[in-house]
Amino acid sequence: MSLIPSFFGNRRSSVSDPFPLDVWDPFRDFPFPSGYSSALSSQFPPETSAVVNARVDWKETPVAHVFKADLPGLRKEEVKVEVEDDRVLQISGQRNIEKEDKNDTWHRVERSGGMFSRRFRLPENVKMDQIKASMESGVLTVTVPKVEVTKPDVKAIEISG
Repeated sequence: MSLIPSFFGNRRSSVSDPFPLDVWDPFRDFPFPSGYSSALSSQFPPETSAVVNARVDWKETPVAHVFKADLPGLRKEEVKVEVEDDRVLQISGQRNIEKEDKNDTWHRVERSGGMFSRRFRLPENVKMDQIKASMESGVLTVTVPKVEVTKPDVKAIEISG
């Protein structure tokens, strides 16, 4: 579990971060039968984890669910937004790794490339056929309109007697 850094003096606080950046692998030390772990690694090559932590905010307004994903350096052609029939929103894409030139001397490499995918189960009160997506300045915004809730018509009943 990671700790949230303090805003004062760069010290660590004792508050636990409920959404740590490190990806926990529950099967890391599990003794798989031979061939099983290699089958998994062939499905998910090492570069897949590069952008796996694409940050996404999900807020609900009175009229829609709004998702905002930070995807710096990506163009809209490199990002896919899909919705499955069972109300699952998937945001995926790939960041290409910069080509290395043998004449260049690299001092630091922190940006990574690879595939990413985030999935969200949408609630039942959404209009699946009216979902819109836009991208501006490396921020993807997906707007999922909500179904209007109609208030029941209340009729007063006169009590006789």
